[in-house]
Amino acid sequence: MKTAALGFQHVLAMYAGAILVPLIVGDALGLTSEQLTYLVAIDILMCGVATILQVVNNRFFGIGLPVVLGCTFTAVGPMIAIGGQYGISAIYGAIIVTGIVVVLISGFFGSLVRFFPPVVTGTVVTIIGITLIPVAINNLGGGQGASDFGSIANISLGFGTLLFIILLYRFATGFLRSISILIGLIVGTAVAMFMGKVNFSAVAEASYFHMVEPFYFGTPTFEWSAILTMILVAIVSLVESTGVYFALGDITERKLTEKDLSKGYRAEGIAIFLGGVFNAFQYTAFSQNVGLIQMTGVKTRKVIFVAGGMLIALGFVPKIAALTTIIPTAVLGGAMVAMFGMVISQGIKMLSSVISDSPENSMIIACSVGMGLGVTVVPELFAQLPSSIQILTSNGIVAGSVTAIALNIVFHMLPTRKTRTVLKEQKAS
Repeated sequence: MKTAALGFQHVLAMYAGAILVPLIVGDALGLTSEQLTYLVAIDILMCGVATILQVVNNRFFGIGLPVVLGCTFTAVGPMIAIGGQYGISAIYGAIIVTGIVVVLISGFFGSLVRFFPPVVTGTVVTIIGITLIPVAINNLGGGQGASDFGSIANISLGFGTLLFIILLYRFATGFLRSISILIGLIVGTAVAMFMGKVNFSAVAEASYFHMVEPFYFGTPTFEWSAILTMILVAIVSLVESTGVYFALGDITERKLTEKDLSKGYRAEGIAIFLGGVFNAFQYTAFSQNVGLIQMTGVKTRKVIFVAGGMLIALGFVPKIAALTTIIPTAVLGGAMVAMFGMVISQGIKMLSSVISDSPENSMIIACSVGMGLGVTVVPELFAQLPSSIQILTSNGIVAGSVTAIALNIVFHMLPTRKTRTVLKEQKAS
């Protein structure tokens, strides 16, 4: 009973993050309530599968630490952009290829990390967060194109939800504070219900049990720019997961080897591939559950196994998934402002430790964020270029990320005149 309670606590800690991604992406892509219910349900189920893949420890995959996996927020902006340009089938084609790529590079990803130092990953996360804010603000107003967009009712619900989350985050402590977004969504929906803005028809129509269905949204299609975008997202997620692995290794007093890391990356690659096949999402290690482990002091993998099993069980019950789809758009928008702002905050936090290291880092950040935001605002800038080049310029996240990687190589990896002189002197001596 105690293990079950601890496992359920982990489910609660990650639940808001797990359901918000399909709700946001599904809403942006204009899915029906039935499709949205399936998307939420399959995502919850795949979070459980991904978690168990990572918690096990065999010769081929699984880092064997008490780590919980969930869909990465870093993928939200790219998925919305890909879906809007190429359709939902291109999203899942890109995710499938990304999963295969992650599995293939898992054995030597450690040596690739040098191309993705904090100045690059922090810039990418910041750009992604910035591109998400317009989505949040549109939802806060009731959703782009809504007949009552910007109405007093929608504005009140959106900002009221945001204010409640801020106050709860300010005055609550411990576990209550860690699930402030989830509580904010529940309270905001309850208020909206009294205002007559909640429709329960999706819950009434949803069944109590369903089987998962591969390629639910149709046969995947493959677009190079979409694939490149999702691979970049996966690499950033792997870098973030590496930090989670080492944090958990420290908590559990286990020294991680290169082989352990490779198995961890491989488990994430398999989870991403399965996410594409079953029309879910890309998965990454959730840091909020690390905080919960620190808070409770319970480090056993058994608890995480139980949490993963609970997520899988919940994923087979569309009735529960449908409950999340009744959240009004304005309430969701209020929570999104806080969550997407936290993505930007995380990016700034990653950059704060490196921006003062050298003026070169400032230039990398300035040009990359400028390029990413510029292409997002003016996407037709590169419309006259050949399609092969537009793979790198088709959206702001790719353009900004490629700029950051290229400038990092130019400023920090290519030998300078001073370096060449020192090498010559060393060779002469």
